[in-house]
Amino acid sequence: MGQQQLLLIVLGVIVVGIAVVVGINVFTASAKQANIDGVTSDLMNLGSMAQAYYRKPLALAGGGNTFTGWVVPAALDTTGNGRYTIQTPGAQSLVLEGLGTELGNNGAPISVRATVTPNNITTVIFNP
Repeated sequence: MGQQQLLLIVLGVIVVGIAVVVGINVFTASAKQANIDGVTSDLMNLGSMAQAYYRKPLALAGGGNTFTGWVVPAALDTTGNGRYTIQTPGAQSLVLEGLGTELGNNGAPISVRATVTPNNITTVIFNP
């Protein structure tokens, strides 16, 4: 083989190697963002359930304008996206936390917290 052919083969291997590394990085970032979105969606669903409990009268097994007594349903405390717990229970608000299945920048699982009030649900992402 000539020197020009060997140079082209080496150059081709380098280009393919760079493309593989870029592809792996894009896939990892995409998986992380998909997990953040899934955990956030699950927390919004749980927050809506807590708000429904808050608005339901005591006579109908609701909270009667309080979040006291609401728990994360056993069937929804762990999903394919992560695990969910109540961090700060309160009568007029509660904080739900979701720990994702993907690891964040510091090597710990992705964490999303949702603060639920009677009329609002806000989320904050930790360790993206």
